[in-house]
Amino acid sequence: MGNSYAGQLKTTRFEEVLHNSIEASLRSNNLVPRPIFSQLYLEAEQQLAALEGGSRVDNEEEEEEGEGGLETNGPPNPFQLHPLPEGCCTTDGFCQAGKDLRLVSISNEPMDVPAGFLLVGAKSPSLPDHLLVCAVDKRFLPDDNGHNALLGFSGNCVGCGKKGFCYFTEFSNHINLKLTTQPKKQKHLKYYLVRNAQGTLTKGPLICWKGSEFRSRQIPASTCSSSLFPALESAAAFPSEPVPGTNPSILMGAQQAGPASDHPSLNAAMGPAVFNGKDSPKCQQLAKNNLLALPRPSALGHGNFPYLCGNLNDVVVSPLLYTCYQNSQSVSRAYEQYGTSAIQPISEEMQLLLTVYYLVQLAADQVPLMEDLEQIFLRSWRESHLTEIRQYQQAPPQPFPPAPSAAAPVTSAQLPWLASLAASSCNDSVHVIECAYSLAEGLSEMFRLLVEGKLAKTNYVVIICACRSAAIDSCIAVTGKYQARILSESLLTPAEYQKEVNYELVTGKVDSLGAFFSTLCPEGDIDILLDKFHQENQGHISSSLTASSVTKAASLDVSGTPVCTSYHLEPHSIRPFQLAVAQKLLSHVCSIADSSTQNLDLGSFEKVDFLICIPPSEVTYQQTLFHVWHSGVLLELGLEKEHMTKQRVEQYVLKLDAEAQTKFKAFLQNSFQNPHTLFVLIHDHAHWDLVSSTVHNLYSQSDPSVGLVDRLLNCREVKEAPNIVTLHVTSFPYALQTQHTLISPYNEIHWPASCSNGVDLYHENKKYFGLSEFIESTLSGHSLPLLRYDSSFEAMVTALGKRFPRLHSAVIRTFVLVQHYAAALMAVSGLPQMKNYTSVETLEITQNLLNSPKQCPCGHGLMVLLRVPCSPLAAVAYERLAHVRARLALEEHFEIILGSPSSGVTVGKHFVKQLRMWQKIEDVEWRPQTYLELEGLPCILIFSGMDPHGESLPRSLRYCDLRLINSSCLVRTALEQELGLAAYFVSNEVPLEKGARNEALESDAEKLSSTDNEDEELGTEGSTSEKRSPMKRERSRSHDSASSSLSSKASGSALGGESSAQPTALPQGEHARSPQPCGPAEEGGAPGEKQRPRASQGPPLAISRHSPGLTPQPDCGLRTGQRSVQVSVTSSCSQLSSSSGSSSSSVAPAAGTWVLQASQCSLTKACRQPPIVFLPKLVYDMVVSTDSSGLPKAASLLPSPSVMWASSFRPLLSKTMTSTEQSLYYRQWTVPRPSHMDYGNRAEGRVDGFHPRRLLLSGPPQIGKTGAYLQFLSVLSRMLVRLTEVDVYDEEEININLREESDWHYLQLSDPWPDLELFKKLPFDYIIHDPKYEDASLICSHYQSIKSEDRGMSRKPEDLYVRRQTARMRLSKYAAYNTYHHCEQCHQYMGFHPRYQLYESTLHAFAFSYSMLGEEIQLHFIIPKSKEHHFVFSQPGGQLESMRLPLVTDKSHEYIKSPTFTPTTGRHEHGLFNLYHAMDGASHLHVLVVKEYEMAIYKKYWPNHIMLVLPSIFNSAGVGAAHFLIKELSYHNLELERNRQEELGIKPQDIWPFIVISDDSCVMWNVVDVNSAGERSREFSWSERNVSLKHIMQHIEAAPNIMHYALLGLRKWSSKTRAGEVREPFSRCHVHNFIILNVDLTQNVQYNQNRFLCDDVDFNLRVHSAGLLLCRFNRFSVMKKQIVVGGHRSFHITSKVSDNSAAVVPAQYICAPDSKHTFLAAPAQLLLEKFLQHHSHLFFPLSLKNRDHPVLSVDCYLNLGSQISVCYVSSRPHSLNISCSDLLFSGLLLYLCDSFVGASFLKKFHFLKGATLCVICQDRSSLRQTVVRLELEDEWQFRLRDEFQTANAREDRPLFFLTGRHI
Repeated sequence: MGNSYAGQLKTTRFEEVLHNSIEASLRSNNLVPRPIFSQLYLEAEQQLAALEGGSRVDNEEEEEEGEGGLETNGPPNPFQLHPLPEGCCTTDGFCQAGKDLRLVSISNEPMDVPAGFLLVGAKSPSLPDHLLVCAVDKRFLPDDNGHNALLGFSGNCVGCGKKGFCYFTEFSNHINLKLTTQPKKQKHLKYYLVRNAQGTLTKGPLICWKGSEFRSRQIPASTCSSSLFPALESAAAFPSEPVPGTNPSILMGAQQAGPASDHPSLNAAMGPAVFNGKDSPKCQQLAKNNLLALPRPSALGHGNFPYLCGNLNDVVVSPLLYTCYQNSQSVSRAYEQYGTSAIQPISEEMQLLLTVYYLVQLAADQVPLMEDLEQIFLRSWRESHLTEIRQYQQAPPQPFPPAPSAAAPVTSAQLPWLASLAASSCNDSVHVIECAYSLAEGLSEMFRLLVEGKLAKTNYVVIICACRSAAIDSCIAVTGKYQARILSESLLTPAEYQKEVNYELVTGKVDSLGAFFSTLCPEGDIDILLDKFHQENQGHISSSLTASSVTKAASLDVSGTPVCTSYHLEPHSIRPFQLAVAQKLLSHVCSIADSSTQNLDLGSFEKVDFLICIPPSEVTYQQTLFHVWHSGVLLELGLEKEHMTKQRVEQYVLKLDAEAQTKFKAFLQNSFQNPHTLFVLIHDHAHWDLVSSTVHNLYSQSDPSVGLVDRLLNCREVKEAPNIVTLHVTSFPYALQTQHTLISPYNEIHWPASCSNGVDLYHENKKYFGLSEFIESTLSGHSLPLLRYDSSFEAMVTALGKRFPRLHSAVIRTFVLVQHYAAALMAVSGLPQMKNYTSVETLEITQNLLNSPKQCPCGHGLMVLLRVPCSPLAAVAYERLAHVRARLALEEHFEIILGSPSSGVTVGKHFVKQLRMWQKIEDVEWRPQTYLELEGLPCILIFSGMDPHGESLPRSLRYCDLRLINSSCLVRTALEQELGLAAYFVSNEVPLEKGARNEALESDAEKLSSTDNEDEELGTEGSTSEKRSPMKRERSRSHDSASSSLSSKASGSALGGESSAQPTALPQGEHARSPQPCGPAEEGGAPGEKQRPRASQGPPLAISRHSPGLTPQPDCGLRTGQRSVQVSVTSSCSQLSSSSGSSSSSVAPAAGTWVLQASQCSLTKACRQPPIVFLPKLVYDMVVSTDSSGLPKAASLLPSPSVMWASSFRPLLSKTMTSTEQSLYYRQWTVPRPSHMDYGNRAEGRVDGFHPRRLLLSGPPQIGKTGAYLQFLSVLSRMLVRLTEVDVYDEEEININLREESDWHYLQLSDPWPDLELFKKLPFDYIIHDPKYEDASLICSHYQSIKSEDRGMSRKPEDLYVRRQTARMRLSKYAAYNTYHHCEQCHQYMGFHPRYQLYESTLHAFAFSYSMLGEEIQLHFIIPKSKEHHFVFSQPGGQLESMRLPLVTDKSHEYIKSPTFTPTTGRHEHGLFNLYHAMDGASHLHVLVVKEYEMAIYKKYWPNHIMLVLPSIFNSAGVGAAHFLIKELSYHNLELERNRQEELGIKPQDIWPFIVISDDSCVMWNVVDVNSAGERSREFSWSERNVSLKHIMQHIEAAPNIMHYALLGLRKWSSKTRAGEVREPFSRCHVHNFIILNVDLTQNVQYNQNRFLCDDVDFNLRVHSAGLLLCRFNRFSVMKKQIVVGGHRSFHITSKVSDNSAAVVPAQYICAPDSKHTFLAAPAQLLLEKFLQHHSHLFFPLSLKNRDHPVLSVDCYLNLGSQISVCYVSSRPHSLNISCSDLLFSGLLLYLCDSFVGASFLKKFHFLKGATLCVICQDRSSLRQTVVRLELEDEWQFRLRDEFQTANAREDRPLFFLTGRHI
């Protein structure tokens, strides 16, 4: 830049601009976002490197810098000089000879120490808590001043006695130090060892090694032993290996942190914390001794960090800042597309400058947050590279605040100056130290200033060393006591936090706190006061609360005991939401089964079994047992009988504790032994214990339950079992939504939103009140904030924190809160002076707790939940409160319950008796086992345990006191989990406060916060400008029930200065409430509406916001600090809670406005209002604050402690994200930590890594997920049963009564096959008996009884399908299946076998000529490779020549001889083409006959089936065309095969001529077994059973004389089949649905290729008239499945021109030629058949219901409707026809008649006078020719208007008809 000298800018202009820029950005609010409440992570493997002597760097440091020191996740490799000798000992703490060297083990043993040698203690990184004893020549040790130590080493092993080690490297190997770096004596020889008076060897003074002080300032040794560093201890003593399972991430506190912290902490944490960069000691295991009350520095830094000496417990060094800088240096993959060469990461100088800016604008009660810093870096980087990014992006990115880097890059020379400039405006809260030589220089300066007290106002010291040209070293020391305390406490893992607290309790460190409390009470110790009170009042206090309350007006039951109308236990019922979720779960399971991956074969399961895994909480266990018992799911699944015991139910719930493995093994064994049972493994509360089992393997001795979930639920057996589906259920799914998750995003089910666009999706009588509703209630304008904090409590904690710096803040908070409760109990019980020693909030809670039972005739009260996460502290709280309660004689007024996960619920006998009475329980042994059973019990529930485990709380919960939750809450999961305790269902019938109006109750986890958008939509929320800007809207002040303007609580003294404005003792008799402050309440009503007092008292009252009673409001002058006493009023909607002031300023309200209420049970109110939640100020600020987009800050926290952010370069969560979008966000931007069970998932080799049978159900806490998944089990079970069942047509045969009882019967009842000679004598039964033809015309025969009653009215066409009767049948093992069936045996058959590539098939053309069509027919075969053996191909060329046919003489039982053809349309999914089971695995040839346009879709679903593709001209044809082509192709193939095999010497008649034509809905086949008493006996019994199609086909194919039959068929199954129908084994009649056709005999009989309907009846009549035999096997039947798609329903008749989708009625199907009629888009033939079916009476009026005079139908059968009978005759010579000589016909139908029909043929028949004629032809000219050729005008009269056509356009070739009358 041309500077004249370093650090001096050349131009004043630039300096001025830069100064102005910095000043503006400092004053600006939007340079950086306000801090977000989030978490930071330590890199697990940072190595310590010391700066030895200024700029000289040791070799090892160069190596570490080169490697970055960051990427090592595994345990470090030991530094080995030589490979270890074979068989030597490698145990930590022992030498290679196996001798113990640990000081604790050998301190009393005699040791041989040669002259000139000293005993010293060596520190091993792997044994941080032990010293190893060594004997070292004192010449190689330093003197007292740290000088004169000889270089080198000489030492002996005191264990094995080996002497003469000349190298420390060799010695360190011998004593198994297992170092990762070059061993140095200075690092590892720590202490001199001395013998005490008892002769025991103990740790002595530190060895003062030269160089361990700060080199840059030669500090005299006296400083080292000053009060700051009483004992020197080198930093190298820290372990270099992290503790698995620790949680070093919660480093920074919250934005706007309150006056006290809730963070798990190290004791004496009030002091600076130094957060350094890459070269720093681990701070996960910090020694807990030698702690001072002096500040404890924490350092954050970057660059080379010097050794620290002295008591390192007083300084915390952390690599957080370094990690943050490194993360922000690496440009994420998301930006790599922009070209990293053009875009450089943000510079280190810029990062440091931005960090200084950030620290400068932090408020005094705020804590720095790395995630804020990362966002600042990201915004700055994006701003500086906006132009480059825009080149690559279409949409411009959102604007960011201008970053200082825009002017010019900051150089290292300018940096200190710019940083000082930035810090100059912050009133000394940030102090910058510039050093020229090394960081050690700056650190020394900082420590000097600290000791001299010159940093009292300074929270952060920034030390910058810009000496090296390559890079800068920097370090930030956090010296603010509040900030340092929060940061250092938050470094502890939950286990360390509990250990620390326990240590303080056990060692009596807390006694000083108790002593201090005693001094506060003016009358002496509280306990003395309690004892005095106890003695004075003994005998005066009513012993039973119930007794005193019975006298009140109350309804009494018959026995005289009081009855409370509000108390009712809710019956178990499924809510609409739960049903909807159960259905969603079911559809996801079905979609897994339906996918082509074959991961779940639902068709192979017969029943459902399950196991629910829950965390090791006794209450949750009992609660889950209760749910399972009452849901009835065990009975529904058929797992248990009616009278099941509790022990049986326990088989289905698994508590994940030490005994879990045995039970789980039994479950796995059960699943293995029952492959046809689908096991659902439900993992409830699935976010708990995600520790990897590898961590368990390392630390299994300490805690056997570590990693249990991973060991059990992720074991190989569960993953591979095809019949286990795993369902994870949780309210906080974030830790299961990482880059490595096993759960597919498609397998996530989220609880649905309750309303969409203001419309309730499911009508429920209760509304869910969850986190977003609680936040909503805090918004300005809401009458009742449900989230609050307690400022006087926080002020006292802060004051005590300063007074007791050595105590963990959790200990202080607990003791203060317990003291507040004790004082409040005393105040309410008659010691009013104690009001000054509690907070308003605690007093309110206590008053309501004690007074609520007095309002209810039965003594029902409310529950107060006191959350104390740390179990030892919970025990202390319990003991203290129980003691106070006993001294105040309140034992029977309310219960105190200590609830911990490991133990059940313990309730006193008196209260158990009350509960039994309320719940009408007779059993004297009964005890409550869940918190839900404590409904109505007045109690304080002290709820301990680091995490809640899903315990539900009763509706009587009124207060959720979370003031003691700790700083592990700075994770989204932990925070939402704690607040989830208060989640609640409120009654929907009562109008709620504004906070609970319907629009706001979006109980959906789907929206992060639904408050702002909805308020913008509602017109009730203040002015327009407020609506536009969510940031301007003020939160209501009454969250802090004693807001700062009202009290002097934050006066700095440890008391809250509470006494000033307190009212005198509250009268005991009245239901007095605690004094309440009234902050300014911003109501959303009329602009001029006066502000009214805000009630924030106990059980809240429903308030109507528009009632007339609100008008006369007193102007509230309560800002002066006066309190209001709250009086209970009725909860009816028209009243508002009365706020009279304290005695000096009571306000008289207008008469009639306020009505005091008679006593009312607190449960009534409880049902209408959620509980009130008290939070720590720190957490409260976090929860209610939002960022600029309106997103609650809590939502952008790190989602779970077991994951970490994948990159600093990530977008922020958006406010409008649904749960699905949130899931995708976390899946992209979070990765599991090494201790997370999903950490190694990606290495498994699968590309996606998702487990196919794993689902995740997430929904808000307490919303009813358990009920939903139990309901899912029920519907899944029902569906599996349904899957094994099928609806088959079950209809009686029709026209049974018309069957002529002729003398001809087939009397050989036991014949397996028909006797040909007997059969020929049987007459043909023309009558149709198939029920599907119920609406078809009757066919007359000479056997028919003439005097038969009319058939019923014809049905409407649309009723035809709807009204057909079906029966539900269980599928047999011989069923045919559709595409949804997947089982192991079918895989190869279906083509899903690995040997066959999917879709590996070839297309073959096949042509043959057919004279009747006058052209060559071109067909296509699709033949899979696996089926090519059925065909003959030409050699060479591979042309398809023929389909192989077997010989008549073949007798093999391994295959079916007849090829099966199945014509199908529109049923690629639902057609029953899988005949593998039906054929019982026998080899068979099956061909699907499909239309050309459907070829691709059928091929996709049935890749291993042979397809016959019809020519495109048949795309719109009916089933007749398919049957026609099947038969013609088969005959042509028969000829080809005869020719081919004749060359092989086989006679033509020996080739098998039969084919099967089967419907695509034939599902099962049955056989009737008949037991006849005698051959001709009438007496016989019969039964029916399922058999395989193979059995039937082989039986029929084996029939003797089968070649003489043209058509064979089966009966259609019906449950109503009569004995008469099966008595005769064979009938000569029509056959349908499944026919076996002899293509040789029927060579000259064709199907009509134009037909759509009744083509089988038409063909049957042709075959019979040709003199051929039709035989139906009555003892075989076929079941037809009801398939509601495809088939003939796929033809829709619509108008051709308009888009109008209105149905066209059949009367419009024909029209006059040349008319203006609307043409239809349908084949002419279909229109004709449909018209005749419904309106043929227009053509044949005489025929209507005139069975004696049928219509004569020549050569065809057309359905003229059920009211008209027809008589079929064939015009072919030598054909069989019925005798018509004595019949008079009422009409004549000539349909496309050919040359066989002549005038002479027609003259044989006689017609009634007035009979009608209908001639149908292809066109008008052939119509006229036919009339002439047949000489019709001789007998029939025609008129011009009697000509019609089908309603087709000319290009669609309409059919024409002519009608005439017989003369």
